[in-house]
Amino acid sequence: MLTPAHLTLVHWLSPAFPTGAFAYSHGMEAEIAARTVHDATSLEVWLGNVLRFGAGWQDAVLLCQALRGDCAALDDLARALQPSAERLRESAGQGAAFARTVAGMTGRALSPRLLPVAVAEAAAPLALPARDVAALYLQGFAGNLVTIAIRHVPLGQTEGQAVLARLLPVIGDLASRAAEVGLDDLGGCALAGDLAALRHETMDVRIFRT
Repeated sequence: MLTPAHLTLVHWLSPAFPTGAFAYSHGMEAEIAARTVHDATSLEVWLGNVLRFGAGWQDAVLLCQALRGDCAALDDLARALQPSAERLRESAGQGAAFARTVAGMTGRALSPRLLPVAVAEAAAPLALPARDVAALYLQGFAGNLVTIAIRHVPLGQTEGQAVLARLLPVIGDLASRAAEVGLDDLGGCALAGDLAALRHETMDVRIFRT
């Protein structure tokens, strides 16, 4: 059942919300330059791996834990888990902008935390199931990267949106599992994606911050 709380969260995680997400490619700019991501099929493989084994899973677990835990301690952990300086700036910049905007809208005092923890801290009073919050978070994350690929691979709008549609069951499964596990289940093995983020730091010509 769609509730006002769900609509509030959809609003916060929409592309129109001013977190600056459009400026971050999560290392995909380097993968596009290397032709690793060059069409719909390669985008789906790359993004699916990031969701399952990289920041997607890690952020979902951190978010679910932060919905019911110590946000300050989990923010410290989230910072320690970032694999590169750019990825840290990506999550910190978006998280600070998210917290600042929600605080301005609601009058609540929200600290500038990494994005998954910032979303959890803001969303906790909505009392939504952790699975729902994680699913909408991951959909927003994946949707932003698909939009970047549509513009810069380039892909057609239909091809790009079809990739996202095919990944929706993956997002739902990840969100359901993340809501049931603990911090011992944190971890990732998306090494190619992490290395791409590192390569991006030294690219001579860059459009995106990450």
